[in-house]
Amino acid sequence: MIDRAMQSSDANLTLVEEITHAISPFAALEKLSHLPHAVFLDSSARHHQLGQASYVAADPFQVLKSPVGQIDDLHKVDRELEKFVTPTVENLPSFQGGAVNFCSYDLKRCFESIPLATDEFEMPDLFVGFYDVVISFDHVRNRTWLISQGFPEIEPAKRRVRAEQRLAEFKDLLTSTRMIQRIPTRINSIAASNLVPQKKSAISSKLTSNFSKSEFVAAVQRGIDYIYEGDIFQVNLSQRLLAKQEFDSLTLYQKLREQNAATFSVFLDLGEFQILSSSPERLLSVDRENHLETRPIKGTRQRSCYPEANLFLAEGLITSEKDRAENVMIVDLLRNDLSKICEDDSIHVSQLCGLEEYQFVQHLVSVIRGHINCEHRFTKIFSAIFPGGSITGAPKVRAMEIIAEIEGVARGAYCGSVGYFSFDGAIDQNILIRTISAGRGWCQIPVGGGIVSQSDPLSEYEETVHKAHGMVRAIF
Repeated sequence: MIDRAMQSSDANLTLVEEITHAISPFAALEKLSHLPHAVFLDSSARHHQLGQASYVAADPFQVLKSPVGQIDDLHKVDRELEKFVTPTVENLPSFQGGAVNFCSYDLKRCFESIPLATDEFEMPDLFVGFYDVVISFDHVRNRTWLISQGFPEIEPAKRRVRAEQRLAEFKDLLTSTRMIQRIPTRINSIAASNLVPQKKSAISSKLTSNFSKSEFVAAVQRGIDYIYEGDIFQVNLSQRLLAKQEFDSLTLYQKLREQNAATFSVFLDLGEFQILSSSPERLLSVDRENHLETRPIKGTRQRSCYPEANLFLAEGLITSEKDRAENVMIVDLLRNDLSKICEDDSIHVSQLCGLEEYQFVQHLVSVIRGHINCEHRFTKIFSAIFPGGSITGAPKVRAMEIIAEIEGVARGAYCGSVGYFSFDGAIDQNILIRTISAGRGWCQIPVGGGIVSQSDPLSEYEETVHKAHGMVRAIF
């Protein structure tokens, strides 16, 4: 059922075995879901050019978690990554073991002095798990491997022994017929009376929001006023939808990926909270040759089940001056951010405002590339680019100040990031949009969009409704 595909060597102590019996990525996640901090980096939208590989892991050998992120916590991640370095195993997908991180949007406080918003849920700002065993799924070749690094052991003989033991343990789990234990839905549930005042949502009677429809329309107008007053050029504003959690988080994620497949999807068990994301947006990737890429999304239209209507909606998006201006502004912001870590003259825009289609919406997506000139240090990269400009606005710092003022509640996972820093240097990070944060008895479902001077407040509200559809259908 599992055949040895490669023997380890003194130069590379990584153990790799190919799994030859059929197992889906979600089934592998189910098999490991009882272990601490199970994670699924999920390219569900396999029709997309970026949906080429998925990864499942659990039981990290070390965890760094910070309730309120400090710059020293990021330096700790750097120091730990320096301890565990391994050569690349060729002809396998990029993530071959390493650090999987969750960074909340509110980790921004490490880099800028931004006012604090009300935070009833108190999610951690930073989680990093170091995973020595990974199940790697290649969707292009339809092949699956079990990879075991043997860390945290460093001495070669001890590392080899641990790698073999851990590989055998995970092999047994993948072939086990035991009953799956689902993650409990309510731990330390927050009473509704302890939340900020909730308003009825027009989307569903089972949802509430920190804004009524009229209040959100007024909030968007406030953002537009800030633009005309010269404070900003653009700002991303969101409403936070809430629903009681009715399903365990694994079942909820299964429904989410069926409803709203995306290229940078994630399931991550933080313990008290689970992150369930069907994100289509990449914050940043770095390959082993130091080529860097970011893919900002700005501009959204609903998709139709009728092909002719869909073409009409797409044409409206492509020709929209407002959406193109919004996208181009963020491209300029990101080019500036990337200049802090990329070689001079290496930054270029390889795609500007390209149309990409997803299950419920279609987007304008730009692609910016460069060549990174610094060590792949966690702190250096995040201090340069985090949070992503596409979900803040421009100028970034002033936009974040206005977001804190207008939205009034902490974003938590929304607009943060989940991704990996592989032990061999590869990096990939998403932006947590289309994301449900499950925990403390609730599902948080923030949805938002970019505001520019041409924005129509009512249309911006309707855009948040369109973006919520896939997540709401999964919950109910």
